[in-house]
Amino acid sequence: MTTRRHLLAAALAAPGLARAQAAWAPARPVTLLVGFAPGGGTDIISRLLAPALQAELGQPIAVENRPGASGTIAALAGSRAAPDGHTLYMTTVSASAVVPPLMSPPPFDITRDQTPIALAATVPLVAVVPPTSPARDLASFIAHARAHPGALNYSSSGVATQQHLAAELLCSAAGIRMTHVPFRGTGQAVNEILAGRIDLAIDTFPTYLPHIRSGSVRALATTMPGRIEWLPDLPTVAESGFSGFDANVWYMLMGPPGLPEAIRDRWAAAVNAALNDPVLRPRIKDAGFIPGGGNSAEAAALLRQDAERYAALIKASGIRIE
Repeated sequence: MTTRRHLLAAALAAPGLARAQAAWAPARPVTLLVGFAPGGGTDIISRLLAPALQAELGQPIAVENRPGASGTIAALAGSRAAPDGHTLYMTTVSASAVVPPLMSPPPFDITRDQTPIALAATVPLVAVVPPTSPARDLASFIAHARAHPGALNYSSSGVATQQHLAAELLCSAAGIRMTHVPFRGTGQAVNEILAGRIDLAIDTFPTYLPHIRSGSVRALATTMPGRIEWLPDLPTVAESGFSGFDANVWYMLMGPPGLPEAIRDRWAAAVNAALNDPVLRPRIKDAGFIPGGGNSAEAAALLRQDAERYAALIKASGIRIE
């Protein structure tokens, strides 16, 4: 089975991939669609990569935010774009694998109507609360939630996004009830928790890293199986009494169906080159992302793997999109 470790290590093979299909280049400016509002993880990684991709391919790359429907508005637009390499989208597992099958009718077929290009990055989620929260760690938050069943809320950037699924996974594991408050993007959710109107957010680490550092939110735990290098003293959810807990987000460059191999592989090579740039790579890591890399086949395997994993969680929890 393809693992995240294999996919993340694949970036080291970038020089060989970079030589493949290097003859193709975009003939005009490129549009990179992002399915969430500015300020979220998808937007951050897209804007970090865009200048390096532009330098690699020789054409301007415009990041265009089209938030809504848990990222599927941009994914649908990207899946309907001409397969010429000039309109792509930065996607997540929620937008490209989890949410579409829950919609009636599905906006697109998750295996037929998109072309995985390359993994851009993986990022841990982190559970945070406002500084006014009585919770000092995850155990005390859960105790507080148990003492007030249904009274607390948690945010997400949309129904069936990783933020939503991770919180539901925690609620199920801890035996607590909370109210889900979905927003059109992470930026809105951040504003609400900073204002103290949201009790808990389990969201992408880069989004909350500056707020954790400034003390405007309090971090309780991270969702990675092991502790993260940015906050080595922050325990994991698994360490906090929920063995095996693992809920993370990845970002993948995706194209429309029928994208020719030469174009697909050239874009994958550009992503690998950008991720291994000695100036950009530390910036990506400093923002809280684990750089990705690899080829289209590896990206497609990750998409299938997590689509199956989250489908099982959704079935068990009864999550639906109205």
